[in-house]
Amino acid sequence: MIPVKVSIRRDILSRRDSIASAVKSGKDEAIRKTLFALSAFQSARFVLLFASFSSEVDTFEMIRHCLAQGKRVALPRVNTKKGKLFLYEIRSMDDLSAGCWGIMEPIPSPEREREVQEADLIIVPGVAFDEQCNRLGYGKGYYDKLLRGKRAKAIAVAYEEQIVASVPVEAHDIKMDSIITDQRIIINSGH
Repeated sequence: MIPVKVSIRRDILSRRDSIASAVKSGKDEAIRKTLFALSAFQSARFVLLFASFSSEVDTFEMIRHCLAQGKRVALPRVNTKKGKLFLYEIRSMDDLSAGCWGIMEPIPSPEREREVQEADLIIVPGVAFDEQCNRLGYGKGYYDKLLRGKRAKAIAVAYEEQIVASVPVEAHDIKMDSIITDQRIIINSGH
């Protein structure tokens, strides 16, 4: 018997991987437009983003947009030894290099290390989500650990194909404040 989380992860990743690239770029644009129109985004001076990889919602245009708008931007860097994410502020795309699992990560530098509490808005990746704003990540728990100390809204970006009826939840799982898909915004009503 395959554990539920493993099975959901496998199904949703395969569904996400099968979105045609032309369709995907239209969906990416719809998600960006929705995000950029949010007052929480417009008023945020410091945005924590992530560098997308594989078939995730493309965040590179989001990162460029934030930098062009004069917003401060930080991205996570995985530290597998410590089992956690470290955040570093970037000034341009040149501050990124291929890191863990080939994901673009900020080049670490002590003077640019930041804490999650400093962010005005947090954009979060994930594999699957439900309409209660529960999130299923990749299984390492990095974002749940990181988001425990947050003060800003955590907004997930996902394709409509990643929304499922119900995500199995454990005590340590952190709910999203909202989820932006290519079709709608799902808001956490418990907030």
